[in-house]
Amino acid sequence: MPVKTVNRQQSQSPAQQLQMQQQRDVETGLYPTIPPERRSPPSRPQTLRQDTVDMEEIPLNQTNGSQEPEDRRKMREIFDKHDSDRDGMINTHELKELISNGYCRDIPAYIAAQILKRADQDNDGHLDFEEFYTMSLHHKWMIRNLLTRYCRYVVPPPKPLEGDEPDGAYEKQMSICPPPLTMVLFSIIEIIMFLVDVIHFQDDPNHQDRIGESTSGPAATLFIYNPYKRYEGWRFVSYMFVHVGIMHLMMNLIIQIFLGIALELVHHWWRVALVYLAGVLAGSMGTSLTSPRIFLAGASGGVYALITAHIATIIMNYSEMEYAIVQLLAFLLFCFTDLGTSVYRHLTDQYDQIGYVAHLSGAVAGLLVGIGVLRNLEVRRWERILWWVAVIVYFALMTTGIIIHVFVPDYFPKQEYN
Repeated sequence: MPVKTVNRQQSQSPAQQLQMQQQRDVETGLYPTIPPERRSPPSRPQTLRQDTVDMEEIPLNQTNGSQEPEDRRKMREIFDKHDSDRDGMINTHELKELISNGYCRDIPAYIAAQILKRADQDNDGHLDFEEFYTMSLHHKWMIRNLLTRYCRYVVPPPKPLEGDEPDGAYEKQMSICPPPLTMVLFSIIEIIMFLVDVIHFQDDPNHQDRIGESTSGPAATLFIYNPYKRYEGWRFVSYMFVHVGIMHLMMNLIIQIFLGIALELVHHWWRVALVYLAGVLAGSMGTSLTSPRIFLAGASGGVYALITAHIATIIMNYSEMEYAIVQLLAFLLFCFTDLGTSVYRHLTDQYDQIGYVAHLSGAVAGLLVGIGVLRNLEVRRWERILWWVAVIVYFALMTTGIIIHVFVPDYFPKQEYN
């Protein structure tokens, strides 16, 4: 058999031998590296092969030839990972998520849109894989994760683009199913109780000039916190249904609906209800301990609990929220402004009847209970410690208040039983 092979090769012309060798190379895919045993005999002219082979098929650099498929494979993995809707395209929000995984945290969506526009060669508003891969070759931040350099090339516009949506992890948790109606229901009950007393005194000439300001109506008499009827335990919470005047009612309704719905969209109804009721209970408990003979009406304890609950959720979800620092500063500014106004009014108005202790107690309860029950999207070690501190402090304060009420009755006014 070997003799016959030699004879066949000797009978073929050099051109035929070259053609057969090239065919074998194509079939085995060995253009870049042809093993020695498959190469043509040394007697074959070397220039003939180079003249007949398309040089574009042979990488000029063997290292680059083996590296390019690996780069494309890595880029394909990144592309598929962030193509969340699996449509073979990367849109603005998917590109922003990709960018946010690097050092350029909380980049607004309109900056991602500008980056997308720079790399979108066919101007269809999306990046296909080839455009994505080309961008990765031109901008090595894709591979090296040095996103900060690239962000500096993009100047943010003065206003967000139309259609820009909040897409922080916290904001993505917002849901209207079930509908956020908890604070709306509380508000409706408070309005009904207020109207019951208003209708009761509508024909009384002594109350014509002070609509809704009487605390002797049927609803107020039943629900107000009365220090002389502390044995009626529901009054520690039910006083939130009693309001003195229309302005008192409207201010509480506006704030609690506005703040309560915002919390309920993320944290669900039962957590918001717990925070609100904890603030109401803490308000009456604190007032009873510091001013044992003071009557109490209004939902301000619950309202202040909602305010500080927003501060609690900002603390626990700071890294997952967009513009968290702006929200935190806004709530802190409101709290300190209200505190300063309250202190000034208390010092200058001798007829001031606002229950500041109820406000303060509700605010403390809202912060502690908010840390304890509101959702924490990504729990960190220091947040676990803070959670335990908040829960222990809240229950310690409430337990102390209950013990004083039960075992130190002489501190409080004598109860009236009728």
